Parts: sequence; structure tokens; C-alpha cells
Amino acid sequence: MDWNFLFFTNSLLLGVGLAMDAFSVSIANCLANPRMSRTDMIGMASSYGLFQFLMPMAGWFCVHTIITVFEKFQPFIPWIAFILLLYIGGKMVLEGFRGEVEEGKKLTFGILMIQSVATSIDALSVGFTIAEYQAAMALAASLIIALVTFGICIGGAFIGKKVAAHLSGKASILGGSILIAIGLEILIKSFIS
Repeated sequence: MDWNFLFFTNSLLLGVGLAMDAFSVSIANCLANPRMSRTDMIGMASSYGLFQFLMPMAGWFCVHTIITVFEKFQPFIPWIAFILLLYIGGKMVLEGFRGEVEEGKKLTFGILMIQSVATSIDALSVGFTIAEYQAAMALAASLIIALVTFGICIGGAFIGKKVAAHLSGKASILGGSILIAIGLEILIKSFIS
């Protein structure tokens, strides 16, 4: 592929498609914490964007070096994402039902890393899609994906904050349910495709 309009359009559309899980998780996080600061929102979106950059590059690297190991690992990707999102979402739902949700509760670094991996692990497969690219083009495509993810997640965070203001104490239950639904969607899609 050449550096042309089609390359940039494909990368942009790939970024939008890959960012949808992170977008939903951004909404869920701000439903659970409607007082999340702008700094934390930017940090959250940056983390998702960073992992959406790293995963396609890791996949591209695997295709060019250790493809047999990657092919053996690929069937487990949806299960890993499902388990991580089920754990985090289930915890949020339980806290919501028990009334344990703290107003202004911070998104911890550990939870953010788990979410970042869970929402971007399917992007490892993009390494196969961009395998024919030269290293510079793979890097550019991954950077476009990261920037698109960042922008979409910032939008999701603002949507989550707006909706949470109207849901009072039930926002955590809705946010956790969204995470569980995303995990199920990833798992079901793996059986269908």
C-alpha cells in the first residue's frame, strides 16, 4: 500500500471501529464517577489511545517475527477481554446494588490498565491486517488509530458525565452493565467470525 488517501481513510476507519469498546468504557467510567476531573478524563483517554497504538504494532511485529506463537495465542484474546470486563463490570454492578459507590471515586491505575488491555486486545489482530505495510506505515496507521481512540474516548467521557447527572445512584449499575455487555459482545463475535 502507498501513502495515499486510501491509506489514511482505512486507518481512520480502523481507528473508529477499534475505539468503540474504549468509547463505551469511557462512558461507563464517567457514569460510575460523574465528578471525574478533566485531567483524569484525559489520562483515561490517553491510556486507551496508547494501548490502541501498542496492540496493532505488537501484532505487526509478531507477524514479522514470531507468527506461530501469535497464532496459538489468538483464540484466547476474546476470552481474556471477556474475563477482564466481566470482573470490572461485575464489581461496579455489585457496588451499585450494595450502595457502596463513593461519589468522586477515582479510577485506579490498576483498573485503568486492565480496561486498556481489555478494550484494545482485539487490536492485536490488526497486526495481520497491516502486515503488508512497511514499518513506517504500520507506525503511522497505529498512531492514527491511537489519536482517533483518544478523541472518541474524550467524547464518551463527556457523555457519561452528562448522563450520570440524571441517573443519581444507579449510574454505577448501568456503567458496570455496559462493561459486561462489551465483554459478551467480544466473546460472541469470536464465535461468529
